[in-house]
Amino acid sequence: MDGCEVKSVKAQKEGNVVDLNTTNRVKNKSIRRAQVLTDKRRKNKLKKEERKKRKDSGAPKNVPKTIDSMREKDDTMLVGMDEEDQLELNLELERDELSSYFQKTYEPKVLITFSDNPHEKSRAFGRELTRIIPNSVSFYRNRSGVKKMVKSAIAASFTDIIIINEDKRQPNGMLVIHLPDGPTAHFRLSSVKLTPDLKRSYKEISEHRPEVILNNFSTHLGNTVSRMLAALFHYDPEFRGRRAVTFHNQRDYIFFRHHRYEFTSSGKVRLRELGPRFTLKLRSLQDGTFDSKTGDYRWIITDKRHDMETSRRKFYL
Repeated sequence: MDGCEVKSVKAQKEGNVVDLNTTNRVKNKSIRRAQVLTDKRRKNKLKKEERKKRKDSGAPKNVPKTIDSMREKDDTMLVGMDEEDQLELNLELERDELSSYFQKTYEPKVLITFSDNPHEKSRAFGRELTRIIPNSVSFYRNRSGVKKMVKSAIAASFTDIIIINEDKRQPNGMLVIHLPDGPTAHFRLSSVKLTPDLKRSYKEISEHRPEVILNNFSTHLGNTVSRMLAALFHYDPEFRGRRAVTFHNQRDYIFFRHHRYEFTSSGKVRLRELGPRFTLKLRSLQDGTFDSKTGDYRWIITDKRHDMETSRRKFYL
């Protein structure tokens, strides 16, 4: 059987009535193109009829297999917990370092700073964070050590510190320290796009406190990280501003987006991204404030990929 016959058999199996071999022999280009379009419409009609038959018969819908849907389950996942484990988790959350924020005993006050001699993009990124995070200020580091900054920030009644690190004049890391007792999270920072890069104006960003959306954090570690990110923002959003910031976790990458939304006359929601846009990847979570020598780490990823990434379907957040 030659190649033309193979194509002909394949076309007949897929539901084409007209032989592709015959279509290819048509020398007139317009007639050949019209014949191909007719065959394509006929094939799509047959597929539509098959889908309708499958739907009417009550057959289960075909769900594609993805890495997310085939995720390996572990003991730290919050989904499907029994009542005893849920009660234990609630007691743990009532006593951890972040519980005072969720009990609304204080208002967040965030200090944003940089590595030594930051370049323009890092400085601009820090200024944009001050527009997003309510009650936040940006200061230069002036060669101060992290431990010295922690002491000064506690004395000045700051509740959190964000340190933006950079490499090759690009912001590439973020250290988030919750005061006064921790924890401390170190993130790799990537895909940073500032508001001008998205062709937006700073005038579009109002001073209203935004809503915070935390999505797809499904483990104990992910829950702690999401609570740390939530504690940077005021717990009482101003809905009149229609601003929303989103931390979406997917495959242990945390995607940040900043939108303004509005409701159309038809009842639908329209979103407009304001910027900035960036991605976080957790590198470590440490008890207490920052201590690179004697710190006690709850979770850390090493430089050797095979130590932690033993499976493409295993995620930690």
